[in-house]
Amino acid sequence: MDLRYLREHPAQLPVFIQHQRIRETPVPGGSICTAQRLTLDDGSSVFAKSLADPPEGFFAAEAAGLRWLRATHAAPVPEIIAELPSMLALEWIDHGEATPAGAEELGRGLAGLHRSGAEAFGAPWPGYIGTLRLPNEPSSLSWGPWFAQFRLRPFLEASTGALTSDDIAGVERVMSEISSYGGDEPPSRIHGDLWPGNVLWDRRGRGWLVDPAAHGGHRETDLALLGLWGGVPHHDRLLAAYQESWPLADGWQERVSLHRLYLMLVHTALFGAAYGDSVRSLLRAL
Repeated sequence: MDLRYLREHPAQLPVFIQHQRIRETPVPGGSICTAQRLTLDDGSSVFAKSLADPPEGFFAAEAAGLRWLRATHAAPVPEIIAELPSMLALEWIDHGEATPAGAEELGRGLAGLHRSGAEAFGAPWPGYIGTLRLPNEPSSLSWGPWFAQFRLRPFLEASTGALTSDDIAGVERVMSEISSYGGDEPPSRIHGDLWPGNVLWDRRGRGWLVDPAAHGGHRETDLALLGLWGGVPHHDRLLAAYQESWPLADGWQERVSLHRLYLMLVHTALFGAAYGDSVRSLLRAL
């Protein structure tokens, strides 16, 4: 089993793993899937993520998003080596440290990716974020109403056991007043789950986009999520390079909390009340 054979016969990957023909090394990180480095007979490696009983179409959705992002050639995205119902194998990226030049390159790359656009808000495939369904039905709504209906409401409804009645009322108010925040733009081609952990820095200091929930959305969403939990390294340099390539619309700073609210509701839906304080902090800011 070498890399060329695997590309030509991806369905054989589980058989070779089962018969211990491939060296498996656990990879840390991730809260949903099991992650491993698979070393092949020719010494090459691939990154594999697996889930014992994934929701239907779980890895197909990620694969579709990776291909859609990679097709732009705008920002580094790993090649898909094997796509199977319970496993996804990707090009191996040797880990390194972010550099200021790499952050600037990623900022310009994200601007190019976003400029590639999308036919509509949503995507042509059923989506997932974590193990939650991501409503991707293509929509002709303008951005604000679409964001409220397809990115805030579904995860608010899935979070009711993790949020107080005041929290729920606060999100409902944001949704009812969403047009007042402005920011309407045509759909951009976005990663959709671009918190700092979903940028992988290689040995050259370049940032690769991994684990997407890709769809046609608002470009400010990706940039807002990159600043969560301390932000990506050299975040200011990345943002400055993005702005030089494609300046953001007036008022984008005031919408950062709105875009982050989406991902925090995903977290309360997936992980419960531990993220309730984060939702409340964003509601106070809004």
